[in-house]
Amino acid sequence: LIPLTVLLALAIIFSTIFALININNNKIISGVTIDKVIMKGLNREEAIELINKKIEEKIKEEIIIKTGEEETTITLEQLELEYLVQDAVEKAYSTGRNSNIFVNNYSILKSKIVGEDINLQYKYNEELLQSIAADIKAKIPNGVKQTTYSVEDNELIITKGVKGFSIDEADLKNQIENNINLSNHAEINLATFEVEPNEIDIEKIYNEVHTEAQDAYYTKNPFQIYPEVVGIDFDLDEAKELLKEDKEEYTIPLIITKPKKTVNEIGTEAFPDLLSTFSTRYDESNVPRSTNLKIAVSKLNGKVIMPGETFSYNSTLGKRTEEAGYRGAAGYEGGKVVDMIGGGICQISSTLYDAVVYANLEIVERHNHAFTTSYVGAGKDATVVYGALDFKFKNTRKFPVSLKASATNGIARVEIYGIKEETEYEIEIVTSITESIPFRVIYEDSYSIPAGTEKVTQYGMNGCRSITYKIFKLNGSEVSREVLSRDKYDAMNKYITRGISAAVTEEPAPVEPKPSTPVETQPAAKPETSETEKPNIPTTTEKPTTPETTQTPTTPQNTTPPANQNSL
Repeated sequence: LIPLTVLLALAIIFSTIFALININNNKIISGVTIDKVIMKGLNREEAIELINKKIEEKIKEEIIIKTGEEETTITLEQLELEYLVQDAVEKAYSTGRNSNIFVNNYSILKSKIVGEDINLQYKYNEELLQSIAADIKAKIPNGVKQTTYSVEDNELIITKGVKGFSIDEADLKNQIENNINLSNHAEINLATFEVEPNEIDIEKIYNEVHTEAQDAYYTKNPFQIYPEVVGIDFDLDEAKELLKEDKEEYTIPLIITKPKKTVNEIGTEAFPDLLSTFSTRYDESNVPRSTNLKIAVSKLNGKVIMPGETFSYNSTLGKRTEEAGYRGAAGYEGGKVVDMIGGGICQISSTLYDAVVYANLEIVERHNHAFTTSYVGAGKDATVVYGALDFKFKNTRKFPVSLKASATNGIARVEIYGIKEETEYEIEIVTSITESIPFRVIYEDSYSIPAGTEKVTQYGMNGCRSITYKIFKLNGSEVSREVLSRDKYDAMNKYITRGISAAVTEEPAPVEPKPSTPVETQPAAKPETSETEKPNIPTTTEKPTTPETTQTPTTPQNTTPPANQNSL
């Protein structure tokens, strides 16, 4: 037998020779991997090309996130994930190339015997992950409602949260990060648990609400706009006493100080250029819904967003209540169209969303509806739920922007004004329908109508899956594109009530026909791509006269419900 010391000596000799040979070798040594991807025999350029190819495949993989029976599908691309490929390849290449020959020996021996796996580092947009978490929470049945507050005219309205179910965001983050590894891919299962809502922190609210009045002004060199600030104050001690009462909602009187000059009084010099415009149609004869739309646009009109500032739709509109003037109108809830206070204001958030995308501002938070809408196509809507789902965007431009919003004669319009920058991209939005989801017909027995008769209580509408792209163009030529969103819209089932005889002593359970029955399920349409849409931007900056941009639904729909059924 060969003594152990001799074997070790031979190993050192051979590894030393191997290390000396590899000093001048431009290939990555055997045994080195990056996220389990084999790098053997590749030079730097080849390794980078291989890893980038793996990344391109990885970021498009669908990750299914389950919370009980609810599912959410995301891709890593939605997180604006960026892998640090160059650093990983350099670490892989440098293995076995240290100037210290003994370090080389150890590195090469370790790589050949146990392997050397380089972790591919990354970074992603944390705000987008929080938005995904909020979307998942909103789908949880009996989800927790957090404490919220809003400023309504001369009052601060604080709504106490309600105990409910939620998820562990840290667990979600960890499981998503496990999927970021190039060699990992697993379904994410999240446990739900009951939690208490956040306590009312009145001092924190005071610090966020309290402001001193300030007049609007601007400077010419350098050009900078300083919008007006409305002075807001309230008696903190009085508010603390009020909060000792056990109530669901608290109203605290505010001391309002109005500025003497607003941005609108500065003149058109402050916002000379129309950056984008988008409009949608609505039924003016539907007075309750029209009222809600008009209230929403009045809250947006004249709003100025400074560079770096994040706009919140919910904060701007406040809580939707009858006291605030909102009326009951159609909205989506529990898989059906129902009347709700403030129904319809998602049309304004959706109209604003498209205008924001066309103005090339950053989307911070956006959620699609459960079902497709009649006023914009799939991938172009933005739903909001006060206290749960918000629409937020950030002004990433160099100068402030101003919103001009209106709802008249059946046209809801949002225009965004500001100052054009040296490079202005022409933005287009293209949605590809990747799957059609057919609706079903559900029968419900009832004593409320004559036996043997039927009545359609809700018309059906197909759902779909879609991918929406934001396309950047210069001089009419595409420069780049990015995935704006991947959305799923459920099918809205058709409900038919069947009259049954009063002689039946026990009301039968609802009968759902088998999917194979022709009348029950509408056939799925082939995937299609919607028409490209783009805003009309005027060539002059003094008097914009562009025609309005209107939108009609593009999702497959084989049974047309009445206008009020889909006017959401």
